[in-house]
Amino acid sequence: MADQYQVIARVISQKGTCEAGHKIGDEFPMGHLTEKGICSAAYCAISPFAMVLTVGGDLRWEEDKDKTTVACPDAENPEVFELRRTRG
Repeated sequence: MADQYQVIARVISQKGTCEAGHKIGDEFPMGHLTEKGICSAAYCAISPFAMVLTVGGDLRWEEDKDKTTVACPDAENPEVFELRRTRG
């Protein structure tokens, strides 16, 4: 079985107002279960990348193999999440 890692999604950039109330610095653990309150649109955008990091995979375009950034799909109020892998 592949190693399992903890992945934390943190809001690092925001323009406009998030309908879910997310703010810069908010953090959400990503895994089999997620913390209540993460916006479903943001979750859908970031979960494929979080899953790759959780199972030890890498995103070949990233210089730091333990992190990536993913944007929320709300074009009028975009947020950027940093996903960081740590040993759980």
